[in-house]
Amino acid sequence: MTPTHMASEAAQASAAPQPPRNKPATVLFASLIGTTVEFFDFYIYATAAVLVFPKLFFPSSDPTAATLQSLITFALAFFARPVGSAVFGHFGDRIGRKATLVGALLTMGLSTVAIGLLPTYAAIGTLAPLLLAICRFGQGFGLGGEWGGAVLLATENAPPEKRAWYGMFPQLGAPIGFFLSGGIFLWLGETLTEEQFFSFGWRIPFIASALLVLVGLWVRFRITETPVFQNVLDHDTRVKVPVVTVFKEHTRVLVLGTLAALATFVLFYLMTVFALSWGTTALKYTRREFLEIQLFSVLFFALCIPLSAVLADRFGRRLTLIVVSAAIVVYGFMMAPMFASGNVLGVTLFLSVGLGLMGLTYGPLGTYLSELFPTAVRYTGSSMTFNFAGILGASLAPYAATALASTHGLGAVGYYLSISAGISLAALLLAGRSSEGDFNA
Repeated sequence: MTPTHMASEAAQASAAPQPPRNKPATVLFASLIGTTVEFFDFYIYATAAVLVFPKLFFPSSDPTAATLQSLITFALAFFARPVGSAVFGHFGDRIGRKATLVGALLTMGLSTVAIGLLPTYAAIGTLAPLLLAICRFGQGFGLGGEWGGAVLLATENAPPEKRAWYGMFPQLGAPIGFFLSGGIFLWLGETLTEEQFFSFGWRIPFIASALLVLVGLWVRFRITETPVFQNVLDHDTRVKVPVVTVFKEHTRVLVLGTLAALATFVLFYLMTVFALSWGTTALKYTRREFLEIQLFSVLFFALCIPLSAVLADRFGRRLTLIVVSAAIVVYGFMMAPMFASGNVLGVTLFLSVGLGLMGLTYGPLGTYLSELFPTAVRYTGSSMTFNFAGILGASLAPYAATALASTHGLGAVGYYLSISAGISLAALLLAGRSSEGDFNA
């Protein structure tokens, strides 16, 4: 081949169209809107599991038993999430992030709308809680694939020096989704009578979530594959069965990453589901009063997420998580005096500090977990790590906390939180520094 031919081929190669790069604003909005939809759907169930389902989907002869049964259906989704992460993770690591994210969003959205259409126990008896459980499983299955893909959409498009900042955008979906869910229940409480709310009003948030799903689908169809995973496709370095590779070759990382995220889940579901249940029963707050306090406190959750991202990009994800986990250990010992006081100031302080710490630990968590795994299994590995932590830390947290508080007092719930944070702290110390996978491939 002559130099002239070589120069000609080089010119043609340089002139060949390159895969389109995703614009930062589009990437960040696509990752944010998806998790906002997912967490909105998830939280309206959590709220309804405390306020609505015990009365409408279970026998009313024993209110306490009905509440506990409702919380068990709440927990079911956390056992579905690792299944979803394995299934969606497989396709996310085999065919791409974009298509998989669309499928996860649809699964979650359809399951949520179906809940809003279910007949109650009074209409079909024991079939009602069974159908509720099936739909709840679908919610968890979809969320199992959503979170990991949204984090990778952000972090795999990020500059290395801003990876935690990009990675915190899907995390912002949690406080926004919670704020929207709490806000809509407050609005319903203001505009409907108690009879109207339990007759049809509770269904409105579930059915209306379809509108948010459509927005999420619209923006996700506009994005292209992440450049990091596109490199895997171009060089055909995909693994055959990602979940098997994760368990065989990344066992230590999977276990330590799961334990590192434990405190995050325990803290959040104590601040939201358990606190709402205990506040509206033992502390005698009305639904409206306690939701207002929670919505105010969620602002600290939202504000601390970007703050934690700045700290994580400057000082490292692991160090940031170590410091915050130690702070949560201390907070657990302070929990009972603040919450048990029963007065508005004490309860607001309890929730604001707790949710502020939640923002500080949740913000860099997605980036930290995604950096533990190489690109070829990152979707599966980070999703399964996050969702296994959900089983250990969140699925039984409201149930366990209710049982502990009822038999041993709120102090025992605080110890439960401190022990969980101590486990996360130990896991972070044992994990060592993240290798950051092969993000820059």
